[in-house]
Amino acid sequence: MSQAIRQLNQDRGIPEELILRTIEDTLITAYKHRFGSADNAVVKFDEENLEVSIFAQKKIVEQDGVYDPVTEIDLIEAREMNPDAEVGDEILVEIDPKQFDRIAVQSAKQKAHQSIRDIQKDSLYSEFKDKEGEIIIGYYQRERNGTIYVDIGKMEGVLPKKFQSPRETYHVNDRIKALIAEVKKDSSGLQIVLSRTHTDFVRAIFELEVPEVYDKTVEIHKIVREPGFRTKLAVYSNREDVDPVGACVGLKGVRIQAVIKELEGEKIDILKYDPEPKRFIKNALSPAEVRDVIILDEAKHQALAVVSDTMLSLAIGKQGLNVRLANRLVDWNIDVKTESQFAEMDIAAESRRAVSELFGDTESYDNEITRISELNGVDERIVKTLLDHGIDLIEDFMGLSQEEIEAKGLTAEEIEGLRKLIDDVVEIVEEEQFEEPQGEKTAEDEEESEGEEGEEAEAEEYECPECGAKITVDMTTCPSCGIGLSFEYEEEE
Repeated sequence: MSQAIRQLNQDRGIPEELILRTIEDTLITAYKHRFGSADNAVVKFDEENLEVSIFAQKKIVEQDGVYDPVTEIDLIEAREMNPDAEVGDEILVEIDPKQFDRIAVQSAKQKAHQSIRDIQKDSLYSEFKDKEGEIIIGYYQRERNGTIYVDIGKMEGVLPKKFQSPRETYHVNDRIKALIAEVKKDSSGLQIVLSRTHTDFVRAIFELEVPEVYDKTVEIHKIVREPGFRTKLAVYSNREDVDPVGACVGLKGVRIQAVIKELEGEKIDILKYDPEPKRFIKNALSPAEVRDVIILDEAKHQALAVVSDTMLSLAIGKQGLNVRLANRLVDWNIDVKTESQFAEMDIAAESRRAVSELFGDTESYDNEITRISELNGVDERIVKTLLDHGIDLIEDFMGLSQEEIEAKGLTAEEIEGLRKLIDDVVEIVEEEQFEEPQGEKTAEDEEESEGEEGEEAEAEEYECPECGAKITVDMTTCPSCGIGLSFEYEEEE
């Protein structure tokens, strides 16, 4: 028996104490099948585990007082085994295995086999579960429906098609290095799922190749990957005297080349992590050089990267791969434009404010509202109706006549309410658009000199420079189109 225990321990990795427990359970199962109950069954091993015996623990009763021969024994029979036996004592009576019938033996064998399988499954599950996220080396055995079965020693791992790099092909007995992605245990057995496409596979490879990453001197902030094509990883250093990018690249690129070789030539961009979004976005678009980064909407994580014309294709990458990975790496939505494209853009007030700050002009766009949808309290139906007709900016709306707006689907009351809302919220400056020759008197000056020229001024009429309607100097808004007005008059020499 001891030889069998050692064999199980070596071949299947089952601890000796679990094997002994299985033998004990097997004998008790046979005992129960033979006698109907195992409450008084006792299994004992010798000191060297060479022999095993099963006993029935029985109570000693008076002669001819045995009612249950399974649990009781009379005094005369007990004293044959132990001369000192007395009524009321308990004695262990050894059971001859020959008393077990064929059915009891068969049941015990099935119990033993099932126990061994369960123990082996639990043991392997515990062993490999602790290794989840680690690299393991195995050998190609066979392939079925795209799934590769890999010999990893005690078990056979599976490398599904979706976890294989499109760059790689394998043949029988090829060496395969992969990540233990998942360890699953179910009624059908134990399954170890391997992966070569997971980002943690790249992380584990760097831990093997870069000592600074392994000892946490350099830490990987995040990895994003398109398996087989490109990987980007952001790194930072916990020591000021250690360059995180340089440590990962290695002297003359020896470390990064080892990683690229393991990934079958997949491109790898290593960049420095920066908590400041603008600098991080600049770094993330490497190898392209970014001139400026403008935050369009910080809450929505929208940003604009401006590059030179020669860098546009490099920043975007083949089929948008570079900018797509950069988006995932920084968790921002990045729009890449050239300087000429940026100059032609009609960006929102938030963006223009960012641009003005870029050039030191912080007053030009402060608190400016340019779109109808930005007005506080505007009806959503009005906004949608105007947008359906291509009217988004306030200046576009103000440039339309009453009839033109009504033709878009708004009522007169809605138009009047919207104009009033614009007048209350938006300051419309007209001096630049309708400036008269220098030296003219403004409407405020006209009010001051009302005593001298009031009657003459009131008699004068002018045309609205926007819609052509008749206006007078006492008006502050055009009665037809609603545009704000101011007047200047040339002083007589």
